[in-house]
Amino acid sequence: MIVLIAGGGRTGAQLASLLVAQNHNVRLVEHRPEVLYRIHRELPTEVIFEGDATQPSVLELAGIQQAQVLAACTPNDADNLVLSFFARSRYQVPRTIARVNNPANAWLFNATFHVDVALNAAEVMASLIEEEMSLGDMMTLLKIRRGRFSLVEEKIPPGARAVGMAIMDLPLPSNAVIAAIIRSGEIVIPRGVTRFEVGDEVLAIVDHEGADDLAALFTPPGTRSPRGKG
Repeated sequence: MIVLIAGGGRTGAQLASLLVAQNHNVRLVEHRPEVLYRIHRELPTEVIFEGDATQPSVLELAGIQQAQVLAACTPNDADNLVLSFFARSRYQVPRTIARVNNPANAWLFNATFHVDVALNAAEVMASLIEEEMSLGDMMTLLKIRRGRFSLVEEKIPPGARAVGMAIMDLPLPSNAVIAAIIRSGEIVIPRGVTRFEVGDEVLAIVDHEGADDLAALFTPPGTRSPRGKG
């Protein structure tokens, strides 16, 4: 996959490093001398393209015409919006990801500017805090389909409603699936007749709306507050 990264600051450089390690074809565009000095010591030379990423000639030299993803990681929100817009409208890049530097500008990072994914650190942190507070001991391992679904894990304590119940008898939320159970260090393939035991580590896929209901099944009654109630 060809990924063009605009901006070689800490975010862009770290992203490039990770993608290079995963054998992706990375092109990083940067023009600031002090940043270029640093990234030339951190990344392969062939990855780095010197120039202003907002200039079409520089983007074309870096191969934006062939890119599958543009990651706009410059420290300027206006530049990131312009890059996303040009990448889609002029070069038909299938996927655009843009960094939000100032949370007050987050409302601009939408389909109007062809931003597919906006990376707003403040919003991500607030969402994680809300989720951790509402789900108690349930841990989110992975977000799926742009955050609509999550892979979660929870260890079943004594007194949980699910203890002793078979999966087929558990009133699971409509959009929840038990993916695996780890019991005494071994994976148990979940089947309808599988019964939960104290100490089981349950891996499940669930949507945002059903997360609270699923979490309630794996904790003792009365120990969890409803989402948003403290």
